[in-house]
Amino acid sequence: MRAEDWNARYAEQQQWSAGPNALVAELLEGLPPGRAVDLAAGEGRHALWLADRGWQVTAVDFSATGLARGQERPGAERVTWVTADVLDWSAPASSLDLVLVAYLHLPEPDTTALFRRAVTWLRPGGRLLVLGHDVDNVTAGVGGPQDPTILHSVTRLAPVAALLDVDRLEQVRRETPAGTALDTLLWGRRSDRTVVPRR
Repeated sequence: MRAEDWNARYAEQQQWSAGPNALVAELLEGLPPGRAVDLAAGEGRHALWLADRGWQVTAVDFSATGLARGQERPGAERVTWVTADVLDWSAPASSLDLVLVAYLHLPEPDTTALFRRAVTWLRPGGRLLVLGHDVDNVTAGVGGPQDPTILHSVTRLAPVAALLDVDRLEQVRRETPAGTALDTLLWGRRSDRTVVPRR
C-alpha cells in the first residue's frame, strides 16, 4: 500500500491497540534501555511503550497521519518522529541497540535488503526483532494481508538470521478475537563477528 492509502486508513480510525503487541513486550521488557528505531511505526504504539521505559526511540513511517496520531498520545515528546519511507531511511552504522520491525510487509527482495541494512545499524550485542504475518496465515490463520509474496516465513528470513546470533526464528501463534493468527518471529543479536556483505 502507498503512503496515501495508509493516511486514509489512519484518518478514518485508530488502526491498532494503544498498547504493544504482547510478544514484543515479552521479549523487550527485560532489556536495558538504549537507542532504538521502530521501523514502520504506524501510530507509534511500540515507540511510545519503549520511550516510557527509558529508551531513546525514533519512530519511522511514511504515513504522516499515522505518526500524527502517535504524537497526540501521552509521552510523545520523548519519541523522535520521522516521516519517511523505511526503504530510504537509514541510521549510522553501529549506532543502535534495538531495531524493531513489527508487521511491515514488502516484496521479499525489499524486505531482505532492508533487514540486512538494519543489522549494520546495530552495535555489537544490539538486537533485531522482526515480527509479522507468516505466509501460512493465508490458508491456516486469520486476518492480515492475503498476498503470500509479501509475507514472512522462517525460510524467507533465514538470510537475515544468518547475520545474527539467533535466539528465536520460528512461526508463532497469536490469539485474536477472530481466531488464531500465524506470525513469523526473528529475534537475535549482532555479534562482534557479524560482517554484512555489501550488495
